[in-house]
Amino acid sequence: MSPGATTAVDSLAHLSATEALGGFRSLEISPVEVLEAQIERIEAHNGDRDTGINAFTETLFDTARHRAAVAADEYVRLARDGGPVPALLGLTVATKEKHGIAGLRLEQGLAAHRGRIAAADHPVVERLNMAGGIIHARTTSPEFSCATTTHSPMWGTTRNPWNLQASPGGSSGGAGAALVAGFTTLATASDIAGSTRIPAGFTGTVGYKAPYGRIPGFSALAADWYRGDGPMGRTVADTALLASVMSGRHAADHGSWGGNGINPLAGGSVEGLRIGLSLTLGDYPVAPEIRENTLAVARALEAAGATVVPVDLPWTTGRITETIFAHFGHILGPAMAVETAGTEDRLAAYTARFIADAAAAARRNTLVESLGMDAALQGELAAAMAGLDALLCPTSAVASLAADGDYLNGIDTAERHLGHYWEAHMTSPFNVANRCPVLSVPSGMSADGVPTGVQVVGHPFAETMAFRVAAAVESLVPSLGSPVLA
Repeated sequence: MSPGATTAVDSLAHLSATEALGGFRSLEISPVEVLEAQIERIEAHNGDRDTGINAFTETLFDTARHRAAVAADEYVRLARDGGPVPALLGLTVATKEKHGIAGLRLEQGLAAHRGRIAAADHPVVERLNMAGGIIHARTTSPEFSCATTTHSPMWGTTRNPWNLQASPGGSSGGAGAALVAGFTTLATASDIAGSTRIPAGFTGTVGYKAPYGRIPGFSALAADWYRGDGPMGRTVADTALLASVMSGRHAADHGSWGGNGINPLAGGSVEGLRIGLSLTLGDYPVAPEIRENTLAVARALEAAGATVVPVDLPWTTGRITETIFAHFGHILGPAMAVETAGTEDRLAAYTARFIADAAAAARRNTLVESLGMDAALQGELAAAMAGLDALLCPTSAVASLAADGDYLNGIDTAERHLGHYWEAHMTSPFNVANRCPVLSVPSGMSADGVPTGVQVVGHPFAETMAFRVAAAVESLVPSLGSPVLA
């Protein structure tokens, strides 16, 4: 096949959710056809755990085929009789393994969890099923979703379809890889320091970190105010559609809030908006090609009628890393230590490093002190965004990561050595300021053949404005297309 050439199967597999729904309603295409096209691509291109894309922990094709046939019949009935159409009826959704499905494994890549079975559906899974979505596969993540690459002893290495030597990012790396490869229409993700936006940036997809509590979580760690579950898609509209299904108050999560079924994509141009631009968020050593791609987005927004305002923030990568690890040291780190007790010798190196770094930061900073560190960053962001409608910045400072990289000794950039791999990503400040809605949308390509992304940051709870600007960016940046898979 020549570069860029597509087949009918490829075209069906890569339909956006909105395109697929239109075809389903008109009976021009069937949910069965789309599912089978994606299964064909999975079987042809997902490969093995060592050299392939390896996006999934398991597939659920038999159940999915049954549900697709039921959805196809329902569209025929609806065309005849009319009536309301469930929001995701017939659409495939690949769910992150941590979003438990009752009766199926819930291992999070950990040897300590091997054989663990979910007792109940995660609230996100419950809502996908109620909306008619078809869960046909479960996506990979690093152990306990604690790294920015996606590999583990249990599940092997997940690779970026754009460049198999590169990582799709993490921790929702399987979700990003599956989307861009045409293995699924939609995907679920989670984000406690960038785990939705980092893979979106590296795969040329769209990832949304909603305000804290907007999408319900599960179990005790749902109370961690840095965290959030979220949607990923190939377009801003698809991501908004999935967000509308996932969002809203749920009895299982007392921190959840707001209405369900509200689509945050309200439309509107950027003409007259004031959009802040920060290329470095203080002192992040942003790669030249990422700077240029971000500047190109800013110039396009200006041409569309927005006023772009340079923004300075008094942040350093070291300070941000200390802030987030002080937080992790009092919540996530101790939880991981408890969950992995007795299996320390079987942990991935990055997991052991995360637990150790979190514990060390907690010894340096009390919980009360970490709250003060959070508040300082939040206040500085609020001051920088005063008088603006949204903020634009890169998603990651580096152009790519090696698929199997641990980065235990940090990362070298053209400007300086970063002592910790988290300093390569510009996402975690907005988990500290976790009431802000943030999307990562594509901004172009790097010399490594890996996409680059920009983040659109809204004021606290201002979801519609964040989606408005993100949709404008998407319309102004040339489409990346899809990677050609061998």
